[in-house]
Amino acid sequence: MKLPALPLFHRIAGHPVIVLGAGEAAMAKRRLVERAGGIVYDDLAQGLDAGARLAFVAHDDPQACAGDAARARAGGALVNVVDQPAQCDFTTPSLIDRNPVLIAVGTGGASAGLAKHVRLRLERVLPQGLGTLARALFAARGALRARWPDAAERRRALDHALGEGGALDPMVAHDDEAVTRWLEGGARDGESGFHTITLRSEDPEDLTLREARLLGMADVLVAGADVPPAILARARADARRVRENEGGLEGLVVALVRPEGG
Repeated sequence: MKLPALPLFHRIAGHPVIVLGAGEAAMAKRRLVERAGGIVYDDLAQGLDAGARLAFVAHDDPQACAGDAARARAGGALVNVVDQPAQCDFTTPSLIDRNPVLIAVGTGGASAGLAKHVRLRLERVLPQGLGTLARALFAARGALRARWPDAAERRRALDHALGEGGALDPMVAHDDEAVTRWLEGGARDGESGFHTITLRSEDPEDLTLREARLLGMADVLVAGADVPPAILARARADARRVRENEGGLEGLVVALVRPEGG
């Protein structure tokens, strides 16, 4: 089974990136690198000498791919061998660009076509002005810190506003002043306290909208060993996880329990 990947956004503007190969696959990677502002090197040794830490290998010959991939790794670069996910240190997702919001859809190299069609569906529902909201939130960082000096409280307030139907719901178009109006006219503290979710099944789709929202916003997750991984995957990845209620837990605490006899 393929190990899970850690999704990252890597800034390459102005930095060298190696792209090896002469066919359309190599040209596609070249365009991808240039779109992100990277400086393409098509010579492995020169690229490594320039300090490249990423390399795309797209030869038609599998042996040439394996050889250049090994040499690139030996030179300290992370390698993507096109159409060979087992030989990749990283993969390239399908992208939705709502500058500065960038959404990546990846399948770990399993199917670029699947990633593309998921992206196309998402493109239809994400407002074109999503970047406007992101820029407004960036500009309001000082005001947000002044209103909620505690980072956890600030995050919970934003969770409340950005949630479905909230004042800053990202699935709704907003203008440049939306965040200012929210701060000046009704910004509320976010949800906190202890909440219990009694699971009806092992399927996360059986969670109600409120339960899914609480799970996704929880600061602390109380869950025994019998809670299905598929349910736990819906929680924040950085949420604190404990086996039982230890007392004194702060913020939004969500306990996942199974019904007795379930």
